[in-house]
Amino acid sequence: MTYDDIRKQFLDYFESHGHKIVPSASLIPNDPTLLFTVAGMVPWKGILQGVEPAFAPRVADVQKCIRAGGKHNDLDEVGYDGRHHTFFEMLGNWSFGDYFKEEAISMSWELLTRVFGLDPNRIVVTTHISDDEATAIWKKITGKDAIRLDKDNWWSAGDTGPCGPCTEMHYDFGSDIPGDLPGSGNEGNRFVEIWNDVFMQYDRDANGVLTPLPKQNVDTGAGLERFASIMQNKQDNYDTDLFMNLIHAIESVTGVKKTDENTPSFKVIADHLRAVGFAIADGVIPSNSDRGYVIRRILRRAMRHGQMLGHRGALLSELYPALIQEMGATYPELAHEQEHVTEIIRNEENAFTDMLQNGMKLLDSELPKINNKTLPGDIAFKLFDTYGFPIDLTQMILRDKGLDVDVAGFEKCMTEQKERSRADTKGTKVLWESQEQLPATDDSAKYMPDTEMQSKVLAILRDGEFVTMAQPGDNVEVALDKTVFYGTQGGQVGDMGELHKDDAIAMTVSETSRANNIVVHKGTLNAPLSVGDIVKPVINLNIRQQTARAHTATHLLQAALRKVLNTDVEQRGSKVSPDSVRFDFSFGRAMTDEEKIAVENLVNEWINADMPVTHEEMDIESARARGAMALFGEKYGDVVKVITAGDVSCELCGGTHIYHTGEILKAKINKEKSISSGIRRITMSVGTLAE
Repeated sequence: MTYDDIRKQFLDYFESHGHKIVPSASLIPNDPTLLFTVAGMVPWKGILQGVEPAFAPRVADVQKCIRAGGKHNDLDEVGYDGRHHTFFEMLGNWSFGDYFKEEAISMSWELLTRVFGLDPNRIVVTTHISDDEATAIWKKITGKDAIRLDKDNWWSAGDTGPCGPCTEMHYDFGSDIPGDLPGSGNEGNRFVEIWNDVFMQYDRDANGVLTPLPKQNVDTGAGLERFASIMQNKQDNYDTDLFMNLIHAIESVTGVKKTDENTPSFKVIADHLRAVGFAIADGVIPSNSDRGYVIRRILRRAMRHGQMLGHRGALLSELYPALIQEMGATYPELAHEQEHVTEIIRNEENAFTDMLQNGMKLLDSELPKINNKTLPGDIAFKLFDTYGFPIDLTQMILRDKGLDVDVAGFEKCMTEQKERSRADTKGTKVLWESQEQLPATDDSAKYMPDTEMQSKVLAILRDGEFVTMAQPGDNVEVALDKTVFYGTQGGQVGDMGELHKDDAIAMTVSETSRANNIVVHKGTLNAPLSVGDIVKPVINLNIRQQTARAHTATHLLQAALRKVLNTDVEQRGSKVSPDSVRFDFSFGRAMTDEEKIAVENLVNEWINADMPVTHEEMDIESARARGAMALFGEKYGDVVKVITAGDVSCELCGGTHIYHTGEILKAKINKEKSISSGIRRITMSVGTLAE
């Protein structure tokens, strides 16, 4: 039974039992605590915790997952056994307050034994020590006595919140495989967990008290790769049909046959191809931070293993068509994004080749100096800081030579660099963020720039120190209890203006920024100013107007790019200044001159139409129902601001905007260029600068 067969039979079964079948959610989760979707339950976390309404009482899906960053990290294990993957698929069926233990267990058992035909005698069941109900249900349905365990059979979203017992099903590969029963402490590889039913029935408070939930949910999961190994009678997941086909493709591209000695490299490349291909197709761009850094690490790790096979040149970009061949029917985004994905991978591969060549020169020069078979931490840090070598890449290269890295020394250098960086920013954001006693600035009037108010000076920062008083000529940063100034946020630069005191200009404000929820007014004093003084914040209305029209022009630019290029274009960053725009977007190639002209003409056509621009606040669900676009990777609250320009643009945006597109006057594209793999940048003038 192939992967495609298993997916289909699983979904068909649960559809016949009243489940709504939904496609996999993105690998980029709507959860700021996670880099990736690490489990099947992640897309449903809000429903399972009771903070989001359920759209259906019962659901089934096959969810793509990545565990390769943060606390969910299987990266270092991949290649050295047959069970670990960075990318994997999770089969899941979900009950949102509908069925509970008996029906969940009954369906699990029926699917495993009757639909998939597994031998009931080879399935071992575990339950939580407190769960008499589930234990009795297993006995009733199957006649089996469950093994009762503690921590292995309890699930929770954290120290507090929804939680409950779970029951697991394990498959016995046979007595010829080393290992004892689950919970023995010597499991080995004989008994492999293939299914887990989680029963969320309690809410746990900070004191550990369990209170029954008003709605009881079922959260299940079965790893497809592990499932396939059982259905195909393979001890090693990498011996199943999907992986063997990818391995044959690797043999074809590298010209090297898989042997016992080089098997780890084949496993790494096959696994990492899936993680890199799926992540980039979902919008992750390799970079030096967050999830982009994880994908860059995975890609470079695959490249290094390709070189260990003797291969030079492009690897994953050449293998990507094989991934589409194996998984494209189930995940059409792979083929849809093929040009975009392969270009990004190819650019990364070229950069890695250059990086490796330069870094290896330094490493080779240091190898003769090594004592105690350990590379000094400062050299490992130099490789990282100068040549982009992640520490694990350096370790991998040295491991092949029987050498190690002084990781503690490397981390010491990293800490020292962070402290230097923090010192460089002293007097700005870091110091303000340390002022935990300061209340958040009330900036609710920032969309009403001509509002008159009397504000109290709460703090003054001068030359890196907080002072109670400053003198004329001092360059200072000032926090007020309330303000009409817009602090730099969401790509829009902050306001300029003045702080008036006793009907005179006390401070010329040249920049407004944010530090957490504090709005910081930066500039030069024209009169003495003390903490506790009452001032009147007055913004420069002309500059505010210029910035607002540039911001609205940014929305028109994105709409024009999606119309002229394709609807997959997504904003990846921006800087909105008075009369000028810098706009970064995802696109796999340079724009042609004809495309640039077409985009510019379309923006100006909309400007000349003088379309109304509405500013509305609404709940996030209403905004989504309206079709409002959200900024890639941005997190939004329950109430959002929606900016709508005629019938061409509707976006979630907290910036300042004009009220008719004609106020923009004119737009002119100045330059379009690449800034990284798969990311382009347009600079555009608007208003008087464009004219």
